[in-house]
Amino acid sequence: MSEALFCVENLRVAYPYQTGGGETNWAVDGVSLTLKAGERLGLVGESGCGKSTLGRAAMRLLPAATKIEGRVIFEGQSVFDMQPEQLRRFRGEAVSLVFQDPMTRLDPLMTIGEHCMETLLAHQPHLNRKQAKEKVIATLEAVKIPASRWGQYPHEFSGGMRQRVAIALALLLEPKMIVADEPTTSLDVTVAAEIMQELTRLVRERNLALILISHDLAMVGEYCDRIAVMYAGKIVEIGTATDVFQNPQHQYTRSLLNAALHIQAEKNTLSQKSFQSQSPLLLVRDLQKHYIIEKNFLERLFSKQPEQIIKAVDGINLELYPGEILGLVGESGCGKSTLSRTILQLVKPTGGKVEFMGTDLTKLSPKALRQKRRQMQMIFQDPHACLNPMMTVGQSIADPLFIHKLATPKQAKEMVLQMLERVGLAGKEFYDRFPAELSGGQQQRVAIARALITRPQLVICDEPVSMLDASVQTQVLELMLELKEEFQLTYLFITHDLWVARFFCDRIAVMNSGKIVEIGPTRQIFAHPQHPYTQTLIQAAPLLARSSTEVA
Repeated sequence: MSEALFCVENLRVAYPYQTGGGETNWAVDGVSLTLKAGERLGLVGESGCGKSTLGRAAMRLLPAATKIEGRVIFEGQSVFDMQPEQLRRFRGEAVSLVFQDPMTRLDPLMTIGEHCMETLLAHQPHLNRKQAKEKVIATLEAVKIPASRWGQYPHEFSGGMRQRVAIALALLLEPKMIVADEPTTSLDVTVAAEIMQELTRLVRERNLALILISHDLAMVGEYCDRIAVMYAGKIVEIGTATDVFQNPQHQYTRSLLNAALHIQAEKNTLSQKSFQSQSPLLLVRDLQKHYIIEKNFLERLFSKQPEQIIKAVDGINLELYPGEILGLVGESGCGKSTLSRTILQLVKPTGGKVEFMGTDLTKLSPKALRQKRRQMQMIFQDPHACLNPMMTVGQSIADPLFIHKLATPKQAKEMVLQMLERVGLAGKEFYDRFPAELSGGQQQRVAIARALITRPQLVICDEPVSMLDASVQTQVLELMLELKEEFQLTYLFITHDLWVARFFCDRIAVMNSGKIVEIGPTRQIFAHPQHPYTQTLIQAAPLLARSSTEVA
């Protein structure tokens, strides 16, 4: 039996705010596991169970005041006993971490190329700039980022492209182990499949170890040798992917699998509804949003090339009917989020029109548009990013009421408490909490409550469950369906998860390169996809039932 590359022995971790006057609340509680070179371990569990804490403990990235017990051993050396210089080389050269949110790793003031160069030369100063640039370009191209984007900044990349940069940074120093913390959360199925295939290919070719932290059970089953299931800080089950999926021993594992299978099960009712007998609530005609990549001073002087135009939204036509759920799917960077923001007039269109409840939004004054936005709300992908960390939950939800002058402070508090109860966060306990004190699923419920507090007609949902594990995904989606009926809502639902779209949506529009290439009832899109791109998307989507029988 070969010696373990990475070993965790009875690890316990508690954050400073969890070690107050009473009993210690352990975020990770007595975890032990080993990993060999070349082995791929999937770490799954609900939001807040301790998965990411365990991954950060592996690299000693926890806050200084964190209470830690147990040991983390890498190649026979204690990670917790490393000196600063050893630790600096250990991070990146021995173990690399791919974060869930790539913007936590990318400096907004540096170009992508210089960011990679700085990382590489800090660890390998013997390389000259030409050698370093060649290595960076090769690594970026390995994750499908062309050399032509070398001089661009993070904000000029889509969420998925930023994640590819983060993965390139992790691979740049050729580590022996990669800890990938939800590395495909913001990626569409085709790009996610490409990234995971690339990661696992590198694991095999270079004999790297991989810890894949994810809430996507199907993906973990497809790409990992073993699976560890975490619940309340403990590993409640660990085994081969086949054993865990086909013969789960712990009740929590069974509930996770059931939740994932519930989402992937085809609905018989949703896609049968017909809405076309009504007038559309939202009418989009020939909508365009083009961006011009501006040249720098020297390029304007000497280059005869015309300015490059990016057609993020390129002639979109669609109707959304009252009470309908229209899914918008497509790869990262295809224009889905730009389309949603253009519909809301958060981004001014280059051309075309957007009619909402019979009014052309593109012709409204700022004041009239603001009044109309009360009837149109948005639920974002990352709830933590759209909630003010300095405001309590109660203040965040009440804020739209004050913006639109809909309630007095006393009325607002009563309305907020009622809405919190409706989204499953009953009690004054949640009203006075801050976002950082909530799990990801609870934060998303707060975001939903904030979106619904003004009683809108249309809710645009931009990847609202992509960062949640299977069980919480199911809870939030079922809640959104209940709220849709109760508040008579219409949803435009943007997602890269095809199985979530099939579960949730009445119709689906498939978007590629700024255009809608196919639109139709959900069942028809999945049963008889017409466009080659739609066929590619469906084929790339990992299916739990398929992965649980195919993983060796």
